[in-house]
Amino acid sequence: MNLIKSKQRVADHGEVFTPPWLVEAMLDLVGGETERIDSRFLEPACGSGNFLVAVLRRKLAAVEVKYGTSNFEKRHYALLALMCVYGIELLADNVAECRANLQEILAEYLGLDEDDDLYRAASYVLAQNLVHGDALRMQTHGGQAITFAEWGYLGRGRFQRRDFRLDTLALSSTFSAEGSLFAGLGKHEVFTPTRTYPPMTIRDLAAAGEESA
Repeated sequence: MNLIKSKQRVADHGEVFTPPWLVEAMLDLVGGETERIDSRFLEPACGSGNFLVAVLRRKLAAVEVKYGTSNFEKRHYALLALMCVYGIELLADNVAECRANLQEILAEYLGLDEDDDLYRAASYVLAQNLVHGDALRMQTHGGQAITFAEWGYLGRGRFQRRDFRLDTLALSSTFSAEGSLFAGLGKHEVFTPTRTYPPMTIRDLAAAGEESA
């Protein structure tokens, strides 16, 4: 595996990719979380997805162990696993490659083709979860505040989405610090979603993707 795409990109952006063996070794340090289907992972400089690909593979392995005998549950929990990986990336070509890599892994695991509602739902989720932007500035490429969708599985084929701004979520590290500007606030005041959606099925998610295309 090549760890750089070009010397110019290294010079301009400091772009160097983490080798797979090191990715796996680092994830082993939090192995319990990587194997929990609904644990959330954010890679703030995700590149083409080396870390997120490895996390998704581990989550799908957990899906297979827990729900492999039920096609309905397997499909829905596999989508939930995908919903729980997030990335920010400065370079547009890397964002596209990362989305494609993650979608390919899900499609291969479930045997999906492009006409399957779940395939199209996954495309929509990845468009929300993998952001072309700058993690340090917490802004999209277009200069807007980065907003992430928090996904939850309600059961019976229905998912819940709530949107949160990244700069608000980042306050969690200073939320309870003594003397912090936010120390006197309750979590309900700081971590309020910017938008809450009605429950959605896989078909609803696929349709939302077509509307936003």
